[in-house]
Amino acid sequence: MNNAASILLLIFLALTFIQSAYEKLFYWQENVDWLKEHFAKTRLKNLVPLALVHLVILELISGILSVVGVIELLVSNGRTFGFYGAIFSSITLLMMLFGQRLAKDYDGARTIVIYFIPAVMAVYWLN
Repeated sequence: MNNAASILLLIFLALTFIQSAYEKLFYWQENVDWLKEHFAKTRLKNLVPLALVHLVILELISGILSVVGVIELLVSNGRTFGFYGAIFSSITLLMMLFGQRLAKDYDGARTIVIYFIPAVMAVYWLN
């Protein structure tokens, strides 16, 4: 598949997840407070900070692997890091989707699907 399309998708994923992790880290308490309210009626209500730590870690892994994947594609036409960046991005989005469905936030879940489609396209193209 075309390297340009794969590079653009990896840049999209990198920007999405690095920006998201940055916002969660630098506005931690605001995020915890909002998410505690969001998940107040779910089994996650007492696990919000721990779940958020896991999510930030996965977002950083997804974003960093995507950046390295872009560099690898440009330098050596390699696809390994980009492929794993797309895989981790997809897993991260599935976790977010699960949380939104658990919270019965169907609009939020629908939004995550919009991000999931390019992530799966990247998995397919970089495989």
